[in-house]
Amino acid sequence: MRLVLTAVFAASLLSLGFSAPSQAQTAEQRAACKDDFQKLCKGVMPGGGRVMKCLSEHKDKVSEACRKAANI
Repeated sequence: MRLVLTAVFAASLLSLGFSAPSQAQTAEQRAACKDDFQKLCKGVMPGGGRVMKCLSEHKDKVSEACRKAANI
């Protein structure tokens, strides 16, 4: 289950426009927001900007690292 959530989250970041000049930056963004996504947006289906919207709606609870990586 954890692997599925991680894969879905990674795919959602890419679909949200987290295009990066390198794979390392994408991995950095994914790592920075993974815990926040699982804690705050657990039931959110990725795609269509829903994950970013959820994280933005909870920006006061999102970690500083995720806020910086996702430009929230």
